[in-house]
Amino acid sequence: MLTSKRKIVKIDDAKCTGCGACVIPCAEGAIEIVGGKARLISEKLCDGAGFCLGICPEGAIVVEERMAEPFSLEAVEERMEQKTSTPALECFRCGTSEKETVLIPCRKEGESVWVCVRCLPPLIHGGGH
Repeated sequence: MLTSKRKIVKIDDAKCTGCGACVIPCAEGAIEIVGGKARLISEKLCDGAGFCLGICPEGAIVVEERMAEPFSLEAVEERMEQKTSTPALECFRCGTSEKETVLIPCRKEGESVWVCVRCLPPLIHGGGH
């Protein structure tokens, strides 16, 4: 197994409550709930982008730089083919599906929600809901 130093997520087992919030923003399918805890199921599926970090209510996930298997887009594509279909995410403001536009994870009133790129500017600059 070839490894190289790169950025990859690390999940703190002691802090993780197994809520599953981190699973959805991981576009590569690298995180699953196993035995009641979030687990990085394969290093080669994790691109190290860290979209799971901001959504974790317990702060159980960090991105670290360490020796790991190289990221593999081919492994991600294979994983996505194997996964069963999940409900599409929607913008909390307008209801637009992730199939129609880009959604970004954010926090609103202490909750993790998704917002589309069209609804984000009014939230940033004031106005709207």
